[in-house]
Amino acid sequence: MTALPSVVEADVVIVGAGPTGLYGAYYAGFRGLSTVVVDVLPQAGGQVMALYPEKQIRDVAALPSIRGRDFVASLVEQANTYSPTYLLGRQAVSLEHIGGSPVVTLDDDTVVRAGAVVITAGIGTPTPRPLEAGGEWLGRGLSYFVVDPEQHADRNVMIVGGGDSALDWADALASIAKSVTLVHRRSAFRGHAATLERVRSGSTVIHTDTEVAALHGDLTAGVLEKVTLRSKSGDETVVPTDHVIAALGFISDLGPLREWGIELTGRSILVDRAGRTNLPRVYAAGDVSDYDGKVKLMSVGFGEVAIAMNHVAVDLDPDLVLFPGHSTDGA
Repeated sequence: MTALPSVVEADVVIVGAGPTGLYGAYYAGFRGLSTVVVDVLPQAGGQVMALYPEKQIRDVAALPSIRGRDFVASLVEQANTYSPTYLLGRQAVSLEHIGGSPVVTLDDDTVVRAGAVVITAGIGTPTPRPLEAGGEWLGRGLSYFVVDPEQHADRNVMIVGGGDSALDWADALASIAKSVTLVHRRSAFRGHAATLERVRSGSTVIHTDTEVAALHGDLTAGVLEKVTLRSKSGDETVVPTDHVIAALGFISDLGPLREWGIELTGRSILVDRAGRTNLPRVYAAGDVSDYDGKVKLMSVGFGEVAIAMNHVAVDLDPDLVLFPGHSTDGA
């Protein structure tokens, strides 16, 4: 018997759990709206958590400097004031309007019925650049994300890549893991020089001009034991390894959103000053949105999603006023 799809109902569904989406979840709650937050990534935080969780963020008002991971944790805490429902690790694949209201279907057949949709998908759906060798180990000793650094405590970890995320993870895990090996196919790294210097001065073993040739272990049990590396000269080295993190970057695209009938410009969604798209009760904010004079900054996205949520509130209840006052006017 085929299982019936689950149905979730909310005043607004936010597609994208990055910083803009998380602030949108808070602001929707502030306006009295029940909220569902959907993201294809397995954790909230968008690009910040996927690419530079250990980096310092310095371009957000009132925060001279904050680690990416801590920044996301604060946004989640703020959003959770109003108890949004998170549907993470699921992709929004289709949109239709039933009775004038949008209905979003996810890739696991979950159906979200909402009064409005706010798209905060950043640069779109991120697809990790695959590791050419050992793809069958994905989820069994190979991953493209680090959801919880403590999962790598006292383990032999190999990180593959030469950008900021690879260096960040090598730096962050050096004091947690039993050993860290960093592998880069080129001689020069693209990441931040200061981070590279910390990695080089620590205990991390670095292999440059080298690629992963094969992963070995008990695939059925998901127990990785070692990795064979091959240098450009053809020399092979076997390294004891419990887990491989392939930090090779991402290819981003709007994915299924392109088929929703939304007016686009390149890889962005065209919106008006209220964040409205060409579709009824469908809004967009943050880096995924575009209009004349647009500046793609995180701080701009926060303002855009607040504007969009205020207009959503009035769309759903015309008796409300557009400007609700300040949070300090309440309790």
